[in-house]
Amino acid sequence: MRLKRYANQEFIEQHNSFKQFKRWRKERVRKLRQKDYSYVVPNVKPDTAFIKTNKLLPTITWIGHSTFFIQHSGLNVMTDPVWAGQMAFQKRLAPPGIPIGDVPPVDVILISHSHYDHLNVASLRRLTGDKLLLVPSGLKSKLKLKGFPQVEELNWWESVTVGDVKFTFVPSQHWTRRNPWDMNSSHWGGWVMESVGGRSSDWSEEAAAQSAASAAQHPASAGSTPQYLPAHKARPAVSPVPTVYFAGDSGYFKGFKEVGERFSIDVALMPIGAYEPEWFMGPQHVTPEEALQAFQDVGARWFVPMHYGAFKLADDTPLEALDRLEAERARRMIEAERMILLPHGETWRLWSRQ
Repeated sequence: MRLKRYANQEFIEQHNSFKQFKRWRKERVRKLRQKDYSYVVPNVKPDTAFIKTNKLLPTITWIGHSTFFIQHSGLNVMTDPVWAGQMAFQKRLAPPGIPIGDVPPVDVILISHSHYDHLNVASLRRLTGDKLLLVPSGLKSKLKLKGFPQVEELNWWESVTVGDVKFTFVPSQHWTRRNPWDMNSSHWGGWVMESVGGRSSDWSEEAAAQSAASAAQHPASAGSTPQYLPAHKARPAVSPVPTVYFAGDSGYFKGFKEVGERFSIDVALMPIGAYEPEWFMGPQHVTPEEALQAFQDVGARWFVPMHYGAFKLADDTPLEALDRLEAERARRMIEAERMILLPHGETWRLWSRQ
């Protein structure tokens, strides 16, 4: 039986042939000698005591790369869980924000696509909890064979509701392959999570007090983040039932506008790294400038950058990505307060009573 091959919304030439890959690798040997990797995304002490007991407050904790631990309407949600110490032959640049053994039990895992820096089977196995895997079409049978009993696969714009949260699989512009024979045999995309249950009525003074006390013991800090990105003494309150968009991996495409038309997004988790050289990476990874255009396309209120700082996947460095992001933010006159640069391990509480 022939494998089904998935495609992008529009035809675009993906620069992933062996000839193009060989050209990039040859250029990379020279470029990496000139790169400065002295800047490392900082880690802060995670507030594991809080996230293990929290059942009401919406939170986002950046583990690293495209891995976030998200709490929403009583669910513990993980995106693209990768705790690997290296990718290919490149060691991890910064440790994960929370050791995998300290992660609370996970209810739902969202997978954006099958590339190894987004789908790490060893990490999936080590996470505890019920672990319902929501995956792109084409991955269910493969993960069932790996021993995961609870897997649901979705096509673009299909949804699954778990508890009080609706998860919708949305398009991105990318591709997939895990071996020489399975090119584009599963799909790729992002996820939108939104409330369908009105959990705001469950808010309690006890939960608010718990959040305030925990936040006082674990203040937000940007660590050694560049000077133009000052440490935030307090993160903004968003909503007791926020709509969160996890973009996965993507080149820039008009589908971002369609996502914005279909959803009212509060927080967009957007990739900004692995874009250089642009002649090679452009169809599959947005530049920082394109990430900000996508952010405006989807109409989100807050921007959280991801997909940088953990692995040397391309020729750009974490600091280069942040420098370009800030320059473009200033050029577009986007308020600095809408850019939420998380250090690894920080838990952003998306709601509190003041």
